[in-house]
Amino acid sequence: MALHTWLLYLLASGGLSITPGPNTLLALTHGALHGHRKTLCTISGGALGFTGLIALSMLGIGALIQAWAPALIVLKWVGGAYLVWLGVHLWRSPGVQIQAESDAAAPAVSGVRLFRQGCLSAVSNPKALLFYGAFLPQFLDPERDLLAQFAIMAATFVAIEFMYEYLLARLAYRVQPWLARHGRRFNKTCGALFALFGIAMPTT
Repeated sequence: MALHTWLLYLLASGGLSITPGPNTLLALTHGALHGHRKTLCTISGGALGFTGLIALSMLGIGALIQAWAPALIVLKWVGGAYLVWLGVHLWRSPGVQIQAESDAAAPAVSGVRLFRQGCLSAVSNPKALLFYGAFLPQFLDPERDLLAQFAIMAATFVAIEFMYEYLLARLAYRVQPWLARHGRRFNKTCGALFALFGIAMPTT
């Protein structure tokens, strides 16, 4: 990938990672319940699930582009519209409330079980496939090796997601009160960024 494209993707992936989602909330809750070290199992399971979903999305995108060259342009515009819709949906969603969950007594749980929960949380969301199908084509260069670009994007996204979720797990007790007070405003900010991204990317 061109360096400026990768840097833009890095910035966009970082913004995506901070938006509330099933795995970020799971990492936050498990960090509060079980501690950040044990939550590494949860996060690792989620990383594996994300890798699988990204690979499935990439296979579909790559096959479509190879079969019909203009497909990338269509994917960019359809994907941009989908990102705008996601932004509006996130803007209207209520703030995150998980205080009651983490205040409950935490039973002993194995690392394998946490790993499985993280993986299932990632792969059980069918919207993730749609999202990756909308997000990844915005950064593709059809003149370059698609497989190499896909591998770089997958590794970058999973690494950022892993680090962010681990940070949440370490700061679980401090972050929860902030989300309770400012979750609604946080969602609006993230939703606006999603919408702007969806409008701007297909045209650049």
